[in-house]
Amino acid sequence: MFVAAFFAGVVNSIAGGGMLLVFPMMIWLGLDPKIANATCTVALWPGLFGGLFGYRREMDDSSLILMRLGVVSVIGGGIGAWLLIVTPSPTFARLVPFLIFFATILFMLQGPVNRWVRLPSASGDSKKAWWTIAIVVQLFSAIYGGYFGAGNGIWMLAAMGLLGLRDIHRANGIKNFLGICINSVAVVAFSISHLVLWPRSFFMAVAALLGGYFGARTARRVGRVFIRRAIVVIGLVITVAMVWRMR
Repeated sequence: MFVAAFFAGVVNSIAGGGMLLVFPMMIWLGLDPKIANATCTVALWPGLFGGLFGYRREMDDSSLILMRLGVVSVIGGGIGAWLLIVTPSPTFARLVPFLIFFATILFMLQGPVNRWVRLPSASGDSKKAWWTIAIVVQLFSAIYGGYFGAGNGIWMLAAMGLLGLRDIHRANGIKNFLGICINSVAVVAFSISHLVLWPRSFFMAVAALLGGYFGARTARRVGRVFIRRAIVVIGLVITVAMVWRMR
């Protein structure tokens, strides 16, 4: 569990999708899927703080984005957590690989799409249009993140790329902050609903925190081109893994 949670923290800080390293393991250990999901969410939550700290230098002039999209993330995360608590997951789980695959394709094609569609950027003239798109996209992303969350980081990175945030390290830092907002609400909701196995969560949380910081530091050293390629690979691997799980 410690090793899986460490690498999940690494993957989450770079691109997202770390849940798929620990969630199947918890199912293999015999846990109910809903309890496994809640326990993994709590366990990986501290890793986002490690990733956020690792990207702190790249997040200058991001306070307005963090504040506005953070509020949206809290609301959406609460809705998603509530949906998980009151409904079974099989139907939504079938959509997960397709959502992740679509987000990965968007990330691969974000440069040509930006030039073709001419979407507004955060620093452009059409700030009202940018904020409208950003808030709507982040709301749906946060709902999904609160409900299951595997690959949600890739979805947020793809969305931010299409919205004009082309610095991958800055986008990763913002993504980690928004992930903290989403999962903070989910952690509280799952705790109140008694869905969390706390000893296992605390054990994996230590590993996820270390992995999150290590992943952010590694991403800053190896360069942006490598990270973009790694994100695409991670997205495709997660898609295949989720499709295999559905068989």
